[in-house]
Amino acid sequence: MEGDITVRFMPKLCLVALITLLTPLLGIPRVEAAPGPRHAIAMHGEPLYPEGFTHFAYANPDAPRGGAITYGATGSFDSLNPFIVRGTAALGLREHVFESLLARGYDEPFTLYGLLAETVEVPEDRSWVAFTLNRSARFSDGMPVTIDDVVFSLETLRDKGRPNYKTYYSKVERIERIGDRTVKLHFAPDGDREIPLILGLMPIIPKHVYEKRDFGAANFDTPVGSGPYTVERTVPGRRIVYRRNPDYWGRTLPVNAGHYNIDAVTYEYFRDTNSSFEAFKTGVYHARPEDDPGRWATGYDFPALRDGRVRKETFKTGLPSGMHGLVFNTRRPAFANKQLREALIHLFNFEWINRNLYHGAYVRTESFFDNSELGSSGRAADARERKLLAPFPGAVALDIMEHGWRAPQGDPQGQDRANRAYAIALLGAAGYDLRNGVMTHLATGRPLRFEILVATPSEERLALTYARMASRIGIAIAVRNVDPSQYQERRNNYDFDMIFNNWFSSLSPGNEQSFYWGSAAADMPGTRNYMGVKEPAVDAMIEAMLAAKSREDFAAAVRAMDRVLMSGAYMIPLFHQPEQWIALWSKVKLPEKTSLYGYRSSTWWIEEN
Repeated sequence: MEGDITVRFMPKLCLVALITLLTPLLGIPRVEAAPGPRHAIAMHGEPLYPEGFTHFAYANPDAPRGGAITYGATGSFDSLNPFIVRGTAALGLREHVFESLLARGYDEPFTLYGLLAETVEVPEDRSWVAFTLNRSARFSDGMPVTIDDVVFSLETLRDKGRPNYKTYYSKVERIERIGDRTVKLHFAPDGDREIPLILGLMPIIPKHVYEKRDFGAANFDTPVGSGPYTVERTVPGRRIVYRRNPDYWGRTLPVNAGHYNIDAVTYEYFRDTNSSFEAFKTGVYHARPEDDPGRWATGYDFPALRDGRVRKETFKTGLPSGMHGLVFNTRRPAFANKQLREALIHLFNFEWINRNLYHGAYVRTESFFDNSELGSSGRAADARERKLLAPFPGAVALDIMEHGWRAPQGDPQGQDRANRAYAIALLGAAGYDLRNGVMTHLATGRPLRFEILVATPSEERLALTYARMASRIGIAIAVRNVDPSQYQERRNNYDFDMIFNNWFSSLSPGNEQSFYWGSAAADMPGTRNYMGVKEPAVDAMIEAMLAAKSREDFAAAVRAMDRVLMSGAYMIPLFHQPEQWIALWSKVKLPEKTSLYGYRSSTWWIEEN
């Protein structure tokens, strides 16, 4: 029966896609869907999958179920609550145990489909959103998911959860209950068109369980959710095991077809990446995403790979690069000076580092959204961008307005004299001079020295390499490696001079950008505004992004924000992988089609030899 449904669905999906492509070419006016409850909501335009679809194209609905898989993790954990700042939560809780009202489709920039809520409704101005709950939705203890749980989740996460929850959920001005299954959330009139989708992704927690607990405490209380797995056991700091719930209420939903096929999912923690890799080689765990090009190029010559028990796979994605950067904490007096930050950027010789440390495998990152229409690198600002930026003269450097940010070109041989000379000139303009081999602040007589906080051997190696480069002009950089819990604590409280950080970028950035670099987040512990950005132009571009009604206006706002951030010299942009790398033991099987966002581990299955 399921095969018959799939056959009928695919032509319909292809027809929808064909019509979507031909409509603008034929001059046919686009007709928006009629208002009312729908199966899905897209940030811009229409959902890719129509009502009645049976599964996502990147999932295999016929995948066998059973087996076990173990993933590797580095560090430790001391909490089973993934929604609070306090403590370090175990991996997998949000994905396996807690569900949201809607589920994301990963073949589109930002579209959500029914999960706990079977339908979603918004007006044209998106001033409210209404969710109608699925009658079958149940928590793992058998209790139904109710409107009370939705309201309790919103209020609890807003008041006691991570800062980003407070930012998002405080926009709900009024909650209206309609019957016993529909909740209508009314928003503040701030023009944020993304907020209905953000609420669709809100994790739902059971009121009857968490109203009896101290939600803000980091502890090992067994979590209860509505997701496909439950926590079977934990070894604090070392291991967490999830067991697929045989009574999972949502196993027949289209968004779940071909997902959650594996019976037991374990996360095994290791002290560092070296011990983790050795464990992978012997089969202690079965899937290893790789981010070390040296290891990827030369480290996988071990017996299990040579005899076919392990394989290496690469995946191209449609995702922007994101940003991996060495971040300046501008809350520190020295780093408040932009010319000093620009000087330090010019001392980073990527060409030598890529050649000598990374086998030439990386690409230099020149935008937060490289490799997509949202990136500003290599393109001039268009009329839409210039109009958005007009009220903020000087927020974008002229060269970045004309062609985006261009990384300084280093010398592959390591000499790099031109960049060092330029850095010295910038430091001179910032009030420094090289005296007796020490870069010294003229007004105070203090040498230029600071600390890079690191948490992994790979970070330490790169930081030490950069420190040697900076020492050539008399700058003293100390590299401090601390344990994961101390590192997390210091990062949350901005107690550092410089750190490494990765910012993931999607094809539909939105409210999280305020959490990354909005002015209000700069002084709020636990945000990802590690550099301390307080720039009105950034805030305005985020507002424009959230208010955009068309993809064109949205892309212009994102590119304009990208230009402002790159003009601010808030970090040393590092590099990114041109594709995803992962090594898998042979028993782990993947669907033929990869999503726009890359591989999705929730669609894997196990076939034992």
